[in-house]
Amino acid sequence: MTTPPRFAVVGHPNKGKSSIVATLAQNDGIAIALEPGTTRDSHRYPLSVDGHALYELIDTPGFQRPRKVLAWLQAHSASASDRADTVRAFVTQHRDDPRFHDECELLTPILDGAGILYVVDGAVPYSPEQEAEMEILRWTGRPSLALINRIGEGDHLADWRAALGQYFQIVRDFDAVNAPFDTHLSLLRGFGQLAPDWEAPLEEAVNHLRDQRRHRQHRALGLIAEALADMLTHAESARFNEHDNRDALEHDLARRWRDRQRQREQRLRRDVEALYRHRHLHRREQQLDWDAGHDLFSEQARRAWGVSRTYLATAGFGAGALGGAGIDALAAGHSLGTGALIGGVLGAAGSLYYGGKYADKLGTMKLLAPLAGGGRRAEFGPVRDPQFGYVVLGRALEHWFQVSHRNHAGRDPLTLDHGDRHWLEQLPRGDRQRLQKALQNPPRHPSDGKRRQALEQAVENAGGAFLEWREGAPT
Repeated sequence: MTTPPRFAVVGHPNKGKSSIVATLAQNDGIAIALEPGTTRDSHRYPLSVDGHALYELIDTPGFQRPRKVLAWLQAHSASASDRADTVRAFVTQHRDDPRFHDECELLTPILDGAGILYVVDGAVPYSPEQEAEMEILRWTGRPSLALINRIGEGDHLADWRAALGQYFQIVRDFDAVNAPFDTHLSLLRGFGQLAPDWEAPLEEAVNHLRDQRRHRQHRALGLIAEALADMLTHAESARFNEHDNRDALEHDLARRWRDRQRQREQRLRRDVEALYRHRHLHRREQQLDWDAGHDLFSEQARRAWGVSRTYLATAGFGAGALGGAGIDALAAGHSLGTGALIGGVLGAAGSLYYGGKYADKLGTMKLLAPLAGGGRRAEFGPVRDPQFGYVVLGRALEHWFQVSHRNHAGRDPLTLDHGDRHWLEQLPRGDRQRLQKALQNPPRHPSDGKRRQALEQAVENAGGAFLEWREGAPT
């Protein structure tokens, strides 16, 4: 089996080396700190997709005494032809010398065949002090690329590009925290230019990562549809005897129902984060506290993620028409057949009815059939509020978008604010109607394949529209 390309990420301490590795290796567990010396030993981070190793990043310590190392190399080298061997001799001789521990750690993988990714901070002025580091790396004879990472607000990119171009084959700007996905792929192709043997495997890596991104999007929207189905159809039940306090039982069932919905939403969050390998992400969103006014079901959340009664009436008409003769005539502006007209009117009436009478109630307790041994089964749910599905879906899509566009070097908490419901306007009319119908008629059991497929397709379409809206793409 061919060994995948390996790259040692090297440079001065505290210039963003670990951030580069975290993003390119899709590993948010890599320690990133402001204090110099956070990385003292080399650590290897392979990136694999479906069990196929694409490449390996090696996080290394920063240079500590480059001038002394370079002085030693110059004193022991006879000509340019022996420079790589001289670097190897330095590592062999000083491997156990604590003064040069970091230099030996960072040079070892390079001498073992890794390419060089030299990282500098373009926010600080260029300093000739780092020329000793760059000269040492040039002595190794390995393929090399320089990355200008910007950690602060300063802009000294031009000076850095001019200096780095004297030492490295390729110089690229790369913001490890904010670089978009296409920039990652462009960087990989840049790596492929360093050595002929790397071009084909890194082009293959680009294709694998593109496929992975498409698969993740499809899977994430499937997870959202699955959670929606669970939350739209969930009910809590208990035995009710004639001497029981009905109000107390209804209060208890409603509490259990709300707790279950909160738990299901949080499980969806974790599933999406795990799908994108964000296992250490800190999330900040409004607490799902029913009584504090910042709840999933609060009026504030409805205004942010829900829809108006007019929208429900319009979408409800279309959803009803879909149950009659279909929407072909509706979309073409022709008169509707009798079956579609009746279905549309009933759909609109039902949406307005639920949007009005039940706009502030998620459900009530029902007493069902008698149970063996006495008493009756009391049930709270499923949800009766048509806003509910839109609120859950909008919040879920915003979370998915942020997670899917978040680099693994990011350490700030992910903040989920209230969004703008106008993303629904990006959906074609027919898709809006199908979404309304799917939310009104979710699958009631796992074997309900037709309704489940309809919900999954509606969420897939909604996710595509949401993605275009959030990315600012023209519609």
